[in-house]
Amino acid sequence: MTSETYSPPVNVLLQLGEKRLRLHHKWIDYPQQYGFTEADIPELTRMAIDQELNWAESDNPESWAPVHAWRALGQLKAEDAVEPLLSVFSAMEENDWFNEEMPEVFALIGSAALSPTRDFLENPKNPFYCRWTAANILVKLGQTHPEMRAACVAALEATLEQYSSNSPEMNGVLVNSLLDLASRESAPIIEQAYAAKWVDFSICGDWLDVQRHLGLLSPAEVYEHRHRVDAERLRVKTSKLPASPSKGFGAETAQKKPKKKSK
Repeated sequence: MTSETYSPPVNVLLQLGEKRLRLHHKWIDYPQQYGFTEADIPELTRMAIDQELNWAESDNPESWAPVHAWRALGQLKAEDAVEPLLSVFSAMEENDWFNEEMPEVFALIGSAALSPTRDFLENPKNPFYCRWTAANILVKLGQTHPEMRAACVAALEATLEQYSSNSPEMNGVLVNSLLDLASRESAPIIEQAYAAKWVDFSICGDWLDVQRHLGLLSPAEVYEHRHRVDAERLRVKTSKLPASPSKGFGAETAQKKPKKKSK
């Protein structure tokens, strides 16, 4: 099907299909099973970003070869594959497999993925969902490599500091990513974005929800605050209602029309 030619052992991936991706909960050990080495990284990279394969009909086994290829690149810790993979993020924006698996692939590659991913996230010209994937990569890097957590938090914070230039949805993604990293130290910048009323609540809730997730407020404190605020809103709303006429006996009597006198 593909107009590109792939040499052994990489060409074996063209025949594996989708079934081999779902047979095991864990990924195939590609280097061990197929003998891939560093020498195969250029060929695997070419296959991973092959758009003809990536957008082929899913019933063709060859269309699944890129997924196998990028998994193998992760296992080989292929640092040279980071930039090529990032270069096709925009083209792969609607590819669910790509967006879901890139965080794992980049986490396997390790520290070499941090700086290029940070630069991609910070660029407002990149598509929203692609930047969301980049944020997920930083989260996965920080979770997988504790020594990188501080750098990943700093990268997310640097983009959130531009909250006024971001969309509310982008700010919601950044806040949610910081929550995934349990970044209590990010509370001040998160609070600023919420104070500006420029964070999409549908992604990670409101400022009270964030404080609860970060352990800054207990669930009981959040409940108490919401109850108090709701009661205050009701009081203010009621106080602004126009005074209604009395419905007592006197009012009813006053409204009756006087009877006509008999002649």
